[in-house]
Amino acid sequence: MQPYALVVGESLVDVVLEPDGSRTERPGGSAANVAVALARLGRPVRFATAFADDERGRAIASHLARDGVELATDAYAVARTSSAEATIAADGSASYVFDLEWRLNPLGEELPLFVHVCSIGAVLEPGADDVLAILDRIEGATVSYDINARPAITGTGPELVARVERVVAAAHLVKASDEDLAALYPALTLGQAVQHLLELGPRAVAVTLGGEGATWRDADGVVEVTAPEVDVADTIGAGDTFSAAMIDALWERPDRAPAEVLAHAVRAAAVTVSRPGADPPYHRELVE
Repeated sequence: MQPYALVVGESLVDVVLEPDGSRTERPGGSAANVAVALARLGRPVRFATAFADDERGRAIASHLARDGVELATDAYAVARTSSAEATIAADGSASYVFDLEWRLNPLGEELPLFVHVCSIGAVLEPGADDVLAILDRIEGATVSYDINARPAITGTGPELVARVERVVAAAHLVKASDEDLAALYPALTLGQAVQHLLELGPRAVAVTLGGEGATWRDADGVVEVTAPEVDVADTIGAGDTFSAAMIDALWERPDRAPAEVLAHAVRAAAVTVSRPGADPPYHRELVE
């Protein structure tokens, strides 16, 4: 079997409320967005997720299949397909209200090159225990974890921090936004929070800074890159695209320079924020 990435996490429908009052529904969810973004970048993807056999679930299934994302398990694990109501502000930023149920059906034997876990699926029970069991069982893969905190559904505080940290400890590469770290560690500076995560065991921590770019910290020090200037449609899926693009950059060159990894990731994310919804770029768009 050719090398592939296993993405594990939630699928849902984004119900988007625009500043002009219009309302649209689009398939999404942090993990689903990563899976689609990786597939569009030309990487084989298997996706362990959950949705219902209903209209929204069928829309998600069609969305995944259109870009060649293969389901790694029976996705019909919940009674209704989850949703996230995203309200878009005038500057393109999005705030969310979630209606989410999360669990996983059993996963077969997997031998991926990369495993990516993220967001709600990594910390919300009962599915979070299934995610950790997958990480414990799979050997030899590079594990990436996007914290992508969602206080609206998980809350904040010591219990959430403990759940996040047990996934951080199982990962090789951790991605977070500056907002994630402020929510989890309000008493720490950004640098202190990153150093704390590194001490839990990952090889590197990448932090996105919105329009300011991103940073990478590992045992060799800190690398910073700026973000391209774009007209922002909205920020839905930007962090998910960033995660996928980091995996893409490391796929054939695991020792690739952090500055190159970040530059590729911020460029891909810039395409996503330039158009409505979680609409990540295809490989051809980044090489043209």
